[in-house]
This record gives sequence, structure tokens and C-alpha cells, in this order.
Amino acid sequence: MPRQQLSPAQARRVALAAQGFGRPVGGQARPGTRQLNGLVDRLGLLQIDSVNVFERSHYLPAFARLGAYDRATLDRLTFAPRGRYVEYWAHEAAIVPVSTWPLLRWRMRDYDVKWRGDASSWLSTSPRMERWLLDEIRDKGPLPASLVEADAALFPQPDRTGPWWGWGDVKRGLESLFRTGALVSAGRRRFERVYALPEQVLPAEILAVDVDRHEAHRRLVAHAARASGVATAADLADYFRLKVADVVPALRELHDEGVVEPVVVPGWGATAWLHRDARVPRRLEADAVLSPFDPVVWYRPRAERLFGFRYRIEIYTPREKRVHGYYVLPVLQDDQLVGRVDLKSDRQAGVLRVQSAWRERDLPIDVERLATTLRRAAAWQGLGAVEVADRGDLAGALRAPLAGHAESDADADVAVRRLD
Repeated sequence: MPRQQLSPAQARRVALAAQGFGRPVGGQARPGTRQLNGLVDRLGLLQIDSVNVFERSHYLPAFARLGAYDRATLDRLTFAPRGRYVEYWAHEAAIVPVSTWPLLRWRMRDYDVKWRGDASSWLSTSPRMERWLLDEIRDKGPLPASLVEADAALFPQPDRTGPWWGWGDVKRGLESLFRTGALVSAGRRRFERVYALPEQVLPAEILAVDVDRHEAHRRLVAHAARASGVATAADLADYFRLKVADVVPALRELHDEGVVEPVVVPGWGATAWLHRDARVPRRLEADAVLSPFDPVVWYRPRAERLFGFRYRIEIYTPREKRVHGYYVLPVLQDDQLVGRVDLKSDRQAGVLRVQSAWRERDLPIDVERLATTLRRAAAWQGLGAVEVADRGDLAGALRAPLAGHAESDADADVAVRRLD
């Protein structure tokens, strides 16, 4: 039976502290390699997403927690071949420490068994192309799909008469082999994934590690528990996209080892698990806008349980049916999600566009602090202005402190203009 109780407010602060919030942001020294490595190790992964209307998702968690850093430094760390990190389907497509790769090999084997047993899958229908792709990368070294596709066009299609291999065939094949672990990522070039054989990228000692499925789940759940601070079994399952049925026995072992303990959080409706390293801050200071794919909010039921924040991304919703906007980022102030802003980096005009701004229920929001956060975001993006569109119940209130800042400071690098 649970031996301890956390209030909902304590649970929020525990979760945010475990995620690296509550430390000063925006000091004199720009965050560097040590801070970025520490953050990725803490989180366990950075989810990748191709949408860059404001900024690509994997850059945003570090900005939210550390403040303005050099994105090129993160690129060198995360996308370098034979580096400290590699990409795989950990949550969704994500950057993970190389040491995590062996913990996901059971997933690769599952994909391989499933697809080779499916007569309609690419692995079952394209054995010659599979051999050709592996030989191509073995002979030429790591390649992006675009270069593999160019080479494939030179050869007749061996599996059927008619068209030669095209982009769809090549990309489907590379992605299938990537999921099964026959290929790995060797970084990205202009955000295009580069494919390699495992031995071309990963250290021999990593390739030699063989972790059985049960032990891999135990370690992944342990990491998810540390990164979450306090979480339900469903929360922990979602972190690395595990099945709850596999998480429950792992939690029992971790409990026996003293790694986690059950706690009650009123209103959660399920047992929560508190990691032994979790801090329970009396208060927590934070100011950030969060990526839709930040671990704090990526599992929508957890975001709703922790913050009362119902969040649905509307990128694929027709414009006329969107409620809050296209690329809406939750606004974090201290231990609450107090609003939402739809951001767009207009790099040609040099403007950070706040296309809509919304309050969250009846929660108090400090618009001065949000204005400062948005100015920091604009500067980090290399933009010189913040423009607030006239949409959302927070837009008018947010426009005032931004305009006041620009008018009162002759040296301000942010100008604010009301959009018609």
C-alpha cells in the first residue's frame, strides 16, 4: 500500500524539478557542452520533429531549461557520427545516448520478427533490394536517402518489371532496416537522416552488449522514473513507449530495490511512483514556452492530470477548425501551465510572430514575465522584433508590456508592431 502522500502542487513541483526546471536561466555564461550533455542525460532523449515554424522540437527543451545556447553546439553533440548520441525510435524518433541503444534492441528484434512474418511487408517482398541497400552502404559508407535514391535509379528494378527503384522504395527500405537495427543513424545533414551500418557508427563495446528484454525494460523504466520524478505506470510506459504490462513487473523490482516507492496524489486516480532521487521543492521558479513534444507535456493524459491542461496539437487540423492555432506552445510559469502562444519565426522579416495568445482557464498569468520570455526567444532565434497578432484572450494584455518595453528603452533590440 502507498506509504506517502503528495499534494497535487507538490507533485507538479517534483515533476518539473526532475525535468531540470527551477534553476536560474539566462545568466552571463552561455550554456555549453557540459550543460547540454547533462540535460540530455537527465531527460534520456530529445524527440525529433520536422516542423520548424518556430524552431525544430529537439532544440526547444534545452532552451526552456537552460536559456539561450548555441544550437550549433547541440548539433555537433547530437548529430556527429561516432559521437555520444544516436537516433532511434525511443519515444517517437528521438536522439538518445549511445548507451541506451542496446536497451532498445528488443524493439528492433520485435520489428524484424513481425515484418518478416508479414507476407505484405517490405522485408518480406524485397529481399534483393534489402541486400542491395546494405551492400550500397557497406561499400560507400554512411549515406542519406537522397544519395541512395540517386544510385538506385541507375539500376533496373530486380523484383519486378517496370519502373526502377524510386524514392518511395528506397526510403521505405531504409526506414524498415533502421527500425530493425540493420541500419543506424550516422547523424543528419540539413536535417536529412544519414544511414549507416551499426559497425560504421557504434563502438564495438556497445555492439557487444546484449541486454535481455526484461532487464532492458527495468532500466528504461528506472530512467523514466528518475526523469519524471513522480508518475503513474501509464506515464512511465509512455516515456519510452513501453507496454504497461511490461512496466508493472519492472516497477515491482525497482520498488524491491528501493528505487521507487508508491505514493498517493489526490485526484490522480491511480498509484503514483516517486523516484528515490526526486526532490520535493517548497517552491519552484520557471519561465518557459514548451515544445509540443517536450516530456513535460508529450503524454497528454499526464499533462492534464498534473496541470489540468488539456492539450491537442492542431498542426493537422484545418485552419478553420483550429481552436488555439497552428504551432501552439504551452506557457510555463513557476509550477503551472498558465497560457498558450502560437509562435512563428519569420526569419525573412526578422520577426517573432505571436499569432495568437491565450489564457489558461482562470489561472493568474504574469504578462510581464511572458513578454520577457518571448523577447529572449526572439533574440535566441536571431530575430529583432516581436509582433502580437490580435487573436486570443491574452493578446491585448501581452501586447502592452512588449510595446512598453520597446518604447521605454532606446537600446531595445525588440520592436513591437500591432498586426492589422
